[in-house]
Amino acid sequence: MKVLSSLRRGLKRWRWALIVLIALAAALTVIRFYPRPGLADAIPLSTVVRDREGRLLRLALASDQRYRLWVPLDNISPQLVESVMLQEDAWFYWHPGFNPISLVRGAWSTYGSGEARVGGSTLTMQLARLRWRLQTRDIRGKLVQIARAAQLELCYSKREILEAYLNLAPYGGNIEGVGAASLIYYRKPAGELTLPESLALAVLPQAPSRRGKLAARDDDAYYIGAGLEAARARLYARWRERHPRDSAQDALLRLPLRLHSARELPYRAPHLVDRVLSERAWHPQSGPELTTTLDLRMQRLLEERVGNYLRRGRERGLRNASAMLIDTRDMGVRALVGSADYFDASIQGQVNGSAAKRSPGSTLKPFIYALALDQGVLHPQTVLRDVPSAFGPYTPENFDGRFMGPVTATDALVRSRNIPAVYVASQLKQPSFYDFLRQAGVSRMASRDHYGLALVLGGGEVTMEELARMYAMLGNDGRLRALRWRDSDPAEDGARLLSAEAAFITRDMLQQNPRPDAGSQSSSRPLPVAWKTGTSWAFRDAWSAGLVGPYVLVVWLGNFDGSSNPALIGVEAAAPLFFDIVDGLQAARVDLAEPVRQWPLNLKRVEICRASGDLPNAWCPQRGVTWFIPGKSPIRISTVHRAVIVDSASGKPVCGRFDPATMRQEVYEFWPSDLAQVFAQAGIPRRRPPAGHDCGGAQDWLGSAPSITSPFRATRYTMRLSHPEQLSLSLAATVDADVSRLYWFVGNTFIGSAEAGKALAWAPDRTGQFRLSVVDDHGRSDQREIEVAVVQ
Repeated sequence: MKVLSSLRRGLKRWRWALIVLIALAAALTVIRFYPRPGLADAIPLSTVVRDREGRLLRLALASDQRYRLWVPLDNISPQLVESVMLQEDAWFYWHPGFNPISLVRGAWSTYGSGEARVGGSTLTMQLARLRWRLQTRDIRGKLVQIARAAQLELCYSKREILEAYLNLAPYGGNIEGVGAASLIYYRKPAGELTLPESLALAVLPQAPSRRGKLAARDDDAYYIGAGLEAARARLYARWRERHPRDSAQDALLRLPLRLHSARELPYRAPHLVDRVLSERAWHPQSGPELTTTLDLRMQRLLEERVGNYLRRGRERGLRNASAMLIDTRDMGVRALVGSADYFDASIQGQVNGSAAKRSPGSTLKPFIYALALDQGVLHPQTVLRDVPSAFGPYTPENFDGRFMGPVTATDALVRSRNIPAVYVASQLKQPSFYDFLRQAGVSRMASRDHYGLALVLGGGEVTMEELARMYAMLGNDGRLRALRWRDSDPAEDGARLLSAEAAFITRDMLQQNPRPDAGSQSSSRPLPVAWKTGTSWAFRDAWSAGLVGPYVLVVWLGNFDGSSNPALIGVEAAAPLFFDIVDGLQAARVDLAEPVRQWPLNLKRVEICRASGDLPNAWCPQRGVTWFIPGKSPIRISTVHRAVIVDSASGKPVCGRFDPATMRQEVYEFWPSDLAQVFAQAGIPRRRPPAGHDCGGAQDWLGSAPSITSPFRATRYTMRLSHPEQLSLSLAATVDADVSRLYWFVGNTFIGSAEAGKALAWAPDRTGQFRLSVVDDHGRSDQREIEVAVVQ
């Protein structure tokens, strides 16, 4: 009976053991085939932003406000891995996720002996606690932790578990993982850590809050505190037991270990970094590391120059500025200063000035002339009129309120004359200036009719980025290319909006613009700069933009709230800062050599008469040369200088057969009436033709036809019966110097005549459409259509 009873008890024990084994096997099977838990799923990561040379610009917080980077195990220093294993779990590669001996020892130290607590968690158990944020201070939490650790061991390799732990372990404050810790504390990647640095990081996770406190020294530097130093020394003693012959590390361990704090993390180029971080959703493949096209050396130079300039200009009320530097060769943004001070709320410093819509003033004028070059409207020495002019209802004025009379296209652009620019824009066909800006990517433009010709003088709005792209187009032979913010952005060929010839000539025209301090020795060597300034209406914006070597530089001064300041004049406020930066780039030995460009094949140099800009006739006294695009540039013979036969004795004009014995030939200047009037008002003497020079049409072909200046073309005029003084229209036209009288017609009906340079009053006898024409006393004519309406 005893034997039978004993056998029954043994079978019962084996039965329970078998049940436990079956239950355990079932549990392990369920765990093994249960959906594999993610190690890093839904864990937000920080982003490292670097300049093009790999220099740190910012370590951005993850969405949960922690610094956390994921570093592959192969990119972590082997010394750090060994130190962590030695400190946390020497039996890591042999246990199934939990170590029964360590658990018993930890439980005894915690609940039984009353001695200092000893942790019993394995590295896998710690990962389970970190991954699922477990509360493990009670038995239930500990059992869940053990189960989760076993699940991880069944689903992942030891290397994957070790990698996950190293990337999730706490390292003080809101710093998690060796990637973020090494970057913050040592300013280096985890793969470059030395043994002293590795030992310090290995002991941090056991007490991150206490041991993570840094000790400040007299040199304002931070070093590891006493608690961390003691823990590191204990771990090093254990490490030396494993490496008894490696005594070279002893001296290194005795040196103070310099650490940085998270507060010391660089926060450079904040506006550019904000931009690339905000666009990460558009580039999900970019990963946690973003390499920008920015050059930190150039960025610091721009920040320094902008800051110093504004400090000097404080008395003039200059408080804010933006600046941007683009490399036209790859369109990379090399530097960006979005505001004078990112952290100054009084100037709205966090606003990125490069992306703000502002009035460009005259900075868009170069593109009007570039379009005119392509459309055959002018060449660089074409003479334009800077005289009082009206373009329909629009009557522009020059910034200085004066008129220069005849001015070459180059001088009109360089001196920023408004009236010639508006005239040139009015002559553009396809594309118009409005269409060109749309093609150039200027966003949020209103309708064409909203701007009219005021668009020429800054009536629209552009961003600094859009302006920089357009100036880069001049450096890229007429191709519009996208800006590159990230090193991974493709370098596109872009779309051609201008011919290579027009881009080349426009650059050459802008290079003739003298710098504002041209008389001083501000530069160590001459440097060709193709630049232009701009001033917005009511002095709200001061601009300077241009090409210097392979770079485009754009600077802006103003206030983000749109307030005006009389000091905000482009040539006085923005140009000095522009050239201060240019000089700084030169002093820093930045390569500003002109890039090698393909010579435009369809480009020639031709001789012209300086007075008219046309091909010289036999009597032109002063000649020059200009760029000429065959098949496009306008070409005609100059008519300003003409020969008049005069009596040798009296000097009066004579007609008839030329007699060398009693007559001689004199050359006079035949200027149109509007230009002649400007010369007279300015007191500029011209050799005007004498009275009676006309000999009955022998030289009629040389003169210019009259040009109606009033009324305006295709304009509707409203006559009010209640205002008798408004029942007539003024008829006026500019004429050649050989004209004495003008004859006006409505349709085929003669309505009156007037002396050259004088207006004729005309009162319409009905409403409707009219065709007005004027004929000079040489038979040359002009005409235009108008509409007249009569109301009470």
